[in-house]
Amino acid sequence: MGTLIKRLRELGYEEGRNIAIEYRWAEGKIDRLPDLAAELVGLPVDIIISGDTDAILAVQRLSQTIPVVMTAIADPVGSGLVASLVRPGGNTTGLTMMAELAGKRLDSSG
Repeated sequence: MGTLIKRLRELGYEEGRNIAIEYRWAEGKIDRLPDLAAELVGLPVDIIISGDTDAILAVQRLSQTIPVVMTAIADPVGSGLVASLVRPGGNTTGLTMMAELAGKRLDSSG
């Protein structure tokens, strides 16, 4: 069981009872991303979570209102996902794996 699903359960959410999770997988075929993104944007979703830059860009082209959470993106600014790390803007936020930020992650001074 994934960490997200496990934590949702701990918070009282159970798939099929009080939360629905829609999964999409492009099977490594980048040309499928626009159609998969359109499917998700067309559903009554509250949030979209992805760890793939191209998938997030496909969602961003279709919706500027559905919150998008990126997981472990290498360079969200350089890839155009967000305007900056300090002020991402738009409807996308999340985590980056940029090596330059390693010290900041460990810095407790804020």
